[in-house]
Amino acid sequence: MPKLAVNDAHFTLADPDTAAWRAACQRWDEARTTARLWARDAGVWTGGNEARWLDWLDSPETERAGVERLEAFASEVRQAGFTHALLLGMGGSSLAPEVLRMTFGVVKGWPDLRVLDSTDPAQVRHVVESVDLARTLVFVSSKSGTTLEPSAFMQYVVARLRERDRQAAARQVVAITDPGSKLEATAREERFWRVFHGRPQIGGRFSAISPFGLVPAAAMGLDVGRLLDEAAAMRGACRRDNALENPGVGLGVLLGTLAERGRDKLTFFASPEVAGLGAWLEQLIAESTGKQGKAIIPVDLEPVVEAERYGDDRVFVHLHRSGVDDGYAARLEALAGRGHPVVRIEIASTWSLAQEFFRWEVATAAAGAVMDIHPFDQPDVEASKVKTRALTDEYEGRGALPPETATAREQGLTLFADAANERALERAVSDRSLAGLVGAHLGRIGPGDYFALLAYVEMTPAHREVLQEMRKAVLARTGAATCLGFGPRFLHSTGQAYKGGPPTGVFLQITCDDRDDLPVPGQRYSFGVIKAAQARGDLEVLNERGRRAIRIHLGADVAAGLEQLRQLI
Repeated sequence: MPKLAVNDAHFTLADPDTAAWRAACQRWDEARTTARLWARDAGVWTGGNEARWLDWLDSPETERAGVERLEAFASEVRQAGFTHALLLGMGGSSLAPEVLRMTFGVVKGWPDLRVLDSTDPAQVRHVVESVDLARTLVFVSSKSGTTLEPSAFMQYVVARLRERDRQAAARQVVAITDPGSKLEATAREERFWRVFHGRPQIGGRFSAISPFGLVPAAAMGLDVGRLLDEAAAMRGACRRDNALENPGVGLGVLLGTLAERGRDKLTFFASPEVAGLGAWLEQLIAESTGKQGKAIIPVDLEPVVEAERYGDDRVFVHLHRSGVDDGYAARLEALAGRGHPVVRIEIASTWSLAQEFFRWEVATAAAGAVMDIHPFDQPDVEASKVKTRALTDEYEGRGALPPETATAREQGLTLFADAANERALERAVSDRSLAGLVGAHLGRIGPGDYFALLAYVEMTPAHREVLQEMRKAVLARTGAATCLGFGPRFLHSTGQAYKGGPPTGVFLQITCDDRDDLPVPGQRYSFGVIKAAQARGDLEVLNERGRRAIRIHLGADVAAGLEQLRQLI
């Protein structure tokens, strides 16, 4: 096979940013940091346990040994006549397969992949009922095998399969997990069709080019060998010693340097053909850099406004599918003209998406080194998990979650705030109406801040559209970067940066009642209870970190509640 070209990247920077970047690259090269990174020297970062998380550096090569097994598995999948594949997972176990599905679509004659990564009962029901379970290959994907959500998904889906056929799991369920995990033990006990092992030395968000990404890709009918070839081409380029000529290191040093200079809101524009990459990048960047009071905040799918509305805390990245006029050229020129850093990445083909997986993994590791943080842990994600587990355990024991006290109620909407946030709102406004309190909360957004909607509702196009209108209203009024996360999905992604990063976020959490809850087989709690516990645990940790955060509860009519909230905002 001829040598593959590496996706181009172009940087447009103001003179001071160029000087800072070049100086940082010179320091990087003088310390031989690229060679030390590839030698797995933890001193590149904090000198902690970083070396144990670096097997992803070799994934494009080491995974070749498993290609024949994946091809044989793919052949069996096709012969079995599956019409769909259903992946049950969260975060690093689900986002890369989702990107591949969004980018490549459905390959004729192969299963259509669907991803379930929400505990919202309506979403669980919608995703599961969108497939014919009798003809669906089910992936249970979890590194540890103990993550709450995939375990609940597995209990629900396997129970549904066995309602029809007691032996269905043996023919339809595949586990992807690390060796020796609880999920592997369950898979052996329940006689799942296959078990594929991940690599314990690769963290979830760095696992796109590993069995967590490649096994579902094979089942979709994708050529995993070609994906590995593309990733290997980028890997080779990322070994270059000169940082300015290294596509991953150069980008990462730039992003880390700009973040240290106050440009820590990384805003993505993407051609529709590769727009799915943004959600994967959100997790990789936010969960890796958002700690110790630092973060690069990724901003994906933000509504577009005029160039003059953006603050000077932005970096813009254009993920451009080569040969496509996606309408961003003039906008990017306007942004560069106003001094905003602009990075243009040319993605040559859908297959070369695999190059970007590897480029951005290296870039994220390099940015972490510049920012002097450990990019491979996620301490605040764990904090939310602990809170959620305590609440679900309490429900198992008492049959109810702890009572809550509302700050305000009006026309079916309820506002909750902890004591510190409630006092701040009361100091800001004498009008204790819901409109007054929400207005006071949004009035807390200042220069360098960002605004995030944390929506624990079903992820439908209609809900997204209304939430996007809220983002645009706040962006147009304040100029602040705006983020949107659907819960609990974002807890395994941007949630780390929201809690562990700088105190520059202003958060509006949105929850609802569930019209039709779903039980989790074998548990007293339901999916609705899990979601409620996750939302409350999320808000508790935000409050403990001193964040500006309130919660609006919509009731059971989510569409009407979101419209009311839109009008308030």
